[in-house]
This record gives sequence, structure tokens and C-alpha cells, in this order.
Amino acid sequence: MPDVRRVCVVVPARDEEDSVGACLDHLARAAMRVEVPVEVVVVVNGSRDRTAQVAEERGARVVTLRPANVGLARHAGVLAQDEAHARSGSDATWLAFTDADSLVPVDWLVTQLACARDGADAVVGTVVLPTEAMAEHPDWVAAYRRRVHGTTHRHVHGANLGVHGSVYRDVGGFRPLRLHEDVDLVARLEAHGVRVVRTVASPVITSPRTVGRLHGGVATDLAALEQPPA
Repeated sequence: MPDVRRVCVVVPARDEEDSVGACLDHLARAAMRVEVPVEVVVVVNGSRDRTAQVAEERGARVVTLRPANVGLARHAGVLAQDEAHARSGSDATWLAFTDADSLVPVDWLVTQLACARDGADAVVGTVVLPTEAMAEHPDWVAAYRRRVHGTTHRHVHGANLGVHGSVYRDVGGFRPLRLHEDVDLVARLEAHGVRVVRTVASPVITSPRTVGRLHGGVATDLAALEQPPA
């Protein structure tokens, strides 16, 4: 496992002015728990609101893209940090990914870097709904838990993902996919033969909204389970 001397957290955001501030506040607390520098890059893509301004006010580095494409946005964030650290050896960077509507726990980066020290090339984590939403969506919770097996699981979420920068580049990074760009990346990492650790430690709180920014994410699953049977 290559050395890790810095962390870059990439956060794609589209029309998230109401949630990106809390997201960044949680990331700031998580960053204080690790001993390496942490940079946060918010990639504002296809937004029409004040997402960029809110992120800048929180001290994040902001990259703006016109198209609304989450795969393109995640990769653009990586490219931005690559450019910034080109002279200092970006191979020492751990890339962590979450979403602007999500809240990472305070030990989120601690968990990812501990896995990296133990030999992980990539870390795939889980998500949970806010406490008050768990009781409102019991079917989603039950379905989600069926894919959790002890300390491991079979989920993939861009909201809770980490990979070493050198490994990320070896497999070509995120492709410009509007959906399941995270699943695609993890599949290529596993096919490449690197060590991918799936952990239930440090789950990320994700939004319980049923109308998401794209079709096919957690919001789509929640909405589908709310539909009455035919």
C-alpha cells in the first residue's frame, strides 16, 4: 500500500445550497481527527442556486461545471487536486468521496485511513438514514440490512467511498456516467485485483428525500417503497 500524506475529499453538488453547509461542517470535524492535511473540493455541477457561494464561505475549494453529471463531477474534483499537488507527489493522496446531501461521522476519515494503513487500496462504506427517518422507512431499512453481513456488506455508495490516488488513476477513475458511477468504479477496482475493503464502520448519514437529483439513487429506492401495491 503506497504512503498517504494527504487527503482530498471530493463532494459533487447540484442545487444543494440548503445542505452543503452542514455537509462541509461535518467534514471539517472529521478532518480534525486525522494527522495529515485534508483538502475539500466541492464540484458544483448543473446548479442554479447558491451552492458554490455557500461552499466557498465554508472554506472549500470550488470547481464549477456546466453539465449535471455526477461521474464527471467526481473525476473533475480529483483532477483539480492532482493539478494542485503535481509538484509535491500526488501519489501520496488518499481520495475520499461523499455527497453534498450527506453527513459524515467524526471518525469517517480515521476509519478510511486505518483501513489504508492495514493494506486497503480502496474502502467502500455504508449509509444510514437520519434517526427520525428510520422509523418512517422500515421497508428500506430491512432491504438494506439484507445486504449487510456482519462487518462487511455488498452496497456501493459514492457518499461513502475512498481510494488511494495512484490506484484510482491505474483503473481510469470515475467515468462520466450520470448514474452508478460509483458501482462502475468499484467493479473496475475489484477486477483490477486491488484490495477493496467493505466496512460497516463509520456509516454516512444520507438524505431521506424521495425526490433526488437523479433517478436510481437512494431517493429512488425510498420513493419506490412508498408506492402502494398495484
